[in-house]
Amino acid sequence: MTDTVSRRSALRLLGGAIAVAAAATGGLAPPAHAQDRPEAGAGPRVEGLIGKLTLDEKISLLHGATDPASLGQAGYVPGVPRLGIPPLRLTDGPAGVRVTRHATALPAPVLLASAFDPSLARRYGQVVGREGRALGQDVLLSPMVNLIRTPYAGRNFETLGEDPLLASDLVAAEIAGIQGEHLVATVKHFALNNQEQDRMSVDVRVDEQTMHELELRGFEAAVNAGTGAVMGAYNKVNGTFACENATLLTGVLRDRWGFRGWVMTDWFAAHSTVAAITAGLDMEMPDGAYFGTALKSAVQSGSVPERYVDRAVRRILAVMDRVGLLDGSVPPRPDRDASAGAAVALEVAKAGATLLRNEHGTLPLRPGGGVAVIGPTGSLPFVSGGGSAHVVPDHADSPLDALKSRAGKVTYALGEDLYGKPVPPSALSPGFAGEGQRVAAGAIWTYDGTLTVAEDDEWTFVLHFSSAPTARPEVLLDGAELFPQAPGFGEFFTGGLISAAPDGLSVRRKTLTLAKGAHTLRITAQGGADGLTFRLRRSTGATRAQDVAEAVAAAQVARDVVLFAYEDATEGQDRGTLALPGHQERLIEAVTAANARTTVVLNTSSSTSMPWLRRTGAVLQMYYPGQEGAAATAAVLFGECDPGGRLTQSFPVDDDHHPVAGDPRRYPGVNGTEAYSEGIHAGYRWYDAEGVRPLFPFGHGLSYTSFSYEDLRARCTRRGLEVSLTVRNTGRRDGVAVPQVYVGPSPHLRLDQAVRVLAGYRRLALRAGERRRVTLDVTARTLSSWDTTRHGWVLGTGRRAVWAGASAGDLRLRTNVEVSR
Repeated sequence: MTDTVSRRSALRLLGGAIAVAAAATGGLAPPAHAQDRPEAGAGPRVEGLIGKLTLDEKISLLHGATDPASLGQAGYVPGVPRLGIPPLRLTDGPAGVRVTRHATALPAPVLLASAFDPSLARRYGQVVGREGRALGQDVLLSPMVNLIRTPYAGRNFETLGEDPLLASDLVAAEIAGIQGEHLVATVKHFALNNQEQDRMSVDVRVDEQTMHELELRGFEAAVNAGTGAVMGAYNKVNGTFACENATLLTGVLRDRWGFRGWVMTDWFAAHSTVAAITAGLDMEMPDGAYFGTALKSAVQSGSVPERYVDRAVRRILAVMDRVGLLDGSVPPRPDRDASAGAAVALEVAKAGATLLRNEHGTLPLRPGGGVAVIGPTGSLPFVSGGGSAHVVPDHADSPLDALKSRAGKVTYALGEDLYGKPVPPSALSPGFAGEGQRVAAGAIWTYDGTLTVAEDDEWTFVLHFSSAPTARPEVLLDGAELFPQAPGFGEFFTGGLISAAPDGLSVRRKTLTLAKGAHTLRITAQGGADGLTFRLRRSTGATRAQDVAEAVAAAQVARDVVLFAYEDATEGQDRGTLALPGHQERLIEAVTAANARTTVVLNTSSSTSMPWLRRTGAVLQMYYPGQEGAAATAAVLFGECDPGGRLTQSFPVDDDHHPVAGDPRRYPGVNGTEAYSEGIHAGYRWYDAEGVRPLFPFGHGLSYTSFSYEDLRARCTRRGLEVSLTVRNTGRRDGVAVPQVYVGPSPHLRLDQAVRVLAGYRRLALRAGERRRVTLDVTARTLSSWDTTRHGWVLGTGRRAVWAGASAGDLRLRTNVEVSR
């Protein structure tokens, strides 16, 4: 996808082809009063407007429309000019404002979360909030707070982690930052949207305790933080689509939590008119397939009482009134402060940088020393993942350039080729200009010839093209299309790195084994309205071997090696494995065999298996670090700052040892149904319950110094527990510690409980030799479990264990405390 085509726009183009399902029934029974729940008044201004609006005007506020002056944002809702109701522009923004103009490309939310710092999350939100308003937007479609349940989920980089307490703290802080800048925040995706595969239809089956203790806790925190909007998910929950699920939209969101904002669909996630609006849905996006003409007809026929339309309008206008959009009291739109945004982006990337391994003093690197930089993402800036999170950055430097400014002699080797090498003219008969074939507007160019392969080999064909994804050249090899159109939205969800060449041409790949000999090749390219440029390239066993040989040669003569490895995730599709894509594992094995002082920098979306780990000197997890990622990575590598990040998700050893491994009912689902049969034992809780050792535990992260943890104490208070401990920097460098406190189960509850849960944490910057006493408040909610017979929280009383340490797998202190009411 190009920078000028938004994800929502892409979906809109395909919207007419979407087959919508009828509303499902079943699941948890909605509250008996859900259909007729009275709505509280929203103030005289809003009530006065509702009395003046015609039915058509009301309905126009409940669905998206085409923006007459689009800035490339995700959605648009027209206002009512005669009554002074302004339009709403809605933009994607999990890691920066996604419009066609430049914006600060912030690090991925998973990297933000790795800092374990709510105050930093608030400032992250402030940047997005200010820039959203500066770029003409009114509503931000962010933050995302769905928990990381499966390591394969394609949007794990867009969310905050696997633990509900940490996610709750961070989402509340980010919302405060966003809305403090007078931009409406939208928490998403409500609820249980924890995978991309079959996300439009999968039926998530989950018990009440699991839902409330894990997934819903972050959404509740967002509501308590005052989020203006909630985005309903695509999937079903216990048999009913989330966007028409009365149990969620009314029973939980409104009745239990007291939510006072509005609920919108994810894009094209509506499936009904009557069921949706009566269940509690307020706005359909991006169009009005169900909340447009169909809703008007339903009101006129009496199948939807007009009070439901009024209720939805009231909720939207009430939020607009709170931010000052109705009376003009909202502050003037600010100018963008690109330098301030860049400063926060750099701070977040440094703070979230997570050092997973560091043997024999590999890091920090010595300034002025010789360094070999290896890997395609060493010379290319890897800013973000694909889909909603991809923005147009102000700038983005390459790590290679950032390292050159600090090291002495720097050499570079590609190692793994992302974009292919020219097909040798000798392999084509007849030959053609495969490196820059130009097709004029309105013209059709064809090639019929032969590709001759010298030996049996694995070939990766790489097509570069300048047209829209749906109008790329057709390439037939032995009669089979190499680059068929992806089904559904696949053409628009192709990653944030590998889908485009450095010169901006779109890229598609196909890997297959070719037999020695001649193969027929036919290419048809249409110039379309604007003309087309394309090139056809390839990688083979021979070219890969040469790339690895050059990398090994560079590693052998360098003091230190920094090898950049990647995994390019995107909204709309899940990963198929935890292994690094392509042939990167072979590259790492060859380079580490040549130089033990090799640091692997991971620009990946989520957890990664590492069969090569023990041969490395160091491993630095940088996820998708945003526009300032190169500077942040270099600063950490050279010890200009301490790697202060900690894992917000457990890293499994391999594809066979994690909470959803080996059970297709858990993931990706069977016959359209996905079972959360692990219950409350998700993430690190599963590893504890099953006695499985992860590759790296939740909360893990190393420092360039060392810390001791001493004198753990805990006492019961009226609000929960007060836990205190002393943390001391025992090394000779300043550094960052993140002490974590975990609490064990209650002996008095006859409910399923985890072995231990995260109960508190604190990010500490300590000078060399500094000692600090830390007090953490553990809330009653963290000490409680959800009782499905009472449909509510119950405090876990009795004698409970309390641990403290550096991660879920490094708990150095333990005490006990009596919890009472």
